[in-house]
Amino acid sequence: MEDRKFLGEERIGSLLFRLALPTVVAQLVNMLYNIVDRIYIGHIEGTGALALTGVGVCLPLILIVSAFAALISSGGGPRASIMMGHNDYAKAEQILGNSFTMQIIISAFLTVLLLLFNEKILLLFGASENTIGYATTYMNIYALGTVFVQITLGMNSFITAQGFAKTSMLSVVIGAITNIVLDPLFIFVFDMGVAGAAIATVISQAASTIWVMLFLTGKRTSLRIRRKYFRLDKAVCLSVLSLGLASFIMQASESVINICFNSNLLRYGGDLAVGAMTILSSVMQFAMLPLQGLGQGAQPIISYNFGAGLKNRVKSAFKYLLITDFTFSMLLFLLVQFFPSAFAMMFTDDPELIAYSSSALRIFMGSTGIFGIQMACQSTFTSIGNAKSSSFIAILRKIILLVPLIFIMPLIIKSNPTMGIYLAEPIADFISVSCTIAIFSFQFRKALRLMDERKTV
Repeated sequence: MEDRKFLGEERIGSLLFRLALPTVVAQLVNMLYNIVDRIYIGHIEGTGALALTGVGVCLPLILIVSAFAALISSGGGPRASIMMGHNDYAKAEQILGNSFTMQIIISAFLTVLLLLFNEKILLLFGASENTIGYATTYMNIYALGTVFVQITLGMNSFITAQGFAKTSMLSVVIGAITNIVLDPLFIFVFDMGVAGAAIATVISQAASTIWVMLFLTGKRTSLRIRRKYFRLDKAVCLSVLSLGLASFIMQASESVINICFNSNLLRYGGDLAVGAMTILSSVMQFAMLPLQGLGQGAQPIISYNFGAGLKNRVKSAFKYLLITDFTFSMLLFLLVQFFPSAFAMMFTDDPELIAYSSSALRIFMGSTGIFGIQMACQSTFTSIGNAKSSSFIAILRKIILLVPLIFIMPLIIKSNPTMGIYLAEPIADFISVSCTIAIFSFQFRKALRLMDERKTV
């Protein structure tokens, strides 16, 4: 097997740059992957605004599918890296094999669920009589690609965990470029509209899956998918699921949040407000996905050195991650505040929707500038195997704070209840970041002390 000791020897700054750059590029491309359908659909002549709203209502279901992939990837990848730090490659491969089996099982379950119940679910999620046709058309086709989403997102983390950042990046780039090329072909040239966008997405996901599987069964990988590790081991599965729970909560709660936003916005502002939310949540991905990419780049460094007991390298990696995350999130905050209409115009050419979304964006992204702090802390918690703290932070921000605020704020700001709903996001983010700083300061020092104690035993 290829030696991954460079994770414990190379200078942290250059190592983080080398590993994070491809993962950030991958997430930026992945961002295009996720929003390109909405960009093209929003510009369909005559029906673009309603079609965009219909596909936007599908976002909670898509996030649930991605959340289950994150459940395995965010738990399995760091666990494998830690085992590599212990030089236990057999255990790392068992984690990989068990994770693959779990994703196949999850894929089958989600596919059946989506095909049978997506229309009823979409109506509950905020679809109206005007938009349900677009939503069900998209989801019926998207559901068929669930297995590709699970394998690509889930198994790609095991490529990143080994330090093969460029290969991991290509997994995303291949799918994204395929989607970007096929979308206008199916939507406009073949005149398939929303259905064409969904077909292009499934094909692109399949292309990424083929790339990931060829690598993890090939000769270059340090960890290989082996049939003997497909049989599920209770202890391995629980260790993966417990650590991945925080990422699952983060993404699944995004689905819950979208449902709460859409249903409340439909009540107070109609299809226009729900359509604006599609744009707002898409722009939020400009913050979330690159920050996730930085965390993924830092993960193998922190996990490997934590497993190897190299305390100073763990501290240094976190410092670099924190500075980078904060700088990026503050830059995006400033761009949104000064140029909100530029972001809105990416998704629609409807003047009314552009004007409405521009005002809402400034409010909705009000705490984005400091959000990089939370992402750096949460990524580090996951990387060192602190599942409890990472899960609590995820629950605090979305479930404890944001869900109640979505329903409370329109009652407080009665003169403009829809803007009150959008205001719930920055309030929850500010409180959450403040609590995260306090929790991390205590728990990170505790983890470093335990590393010292482990050395002396």
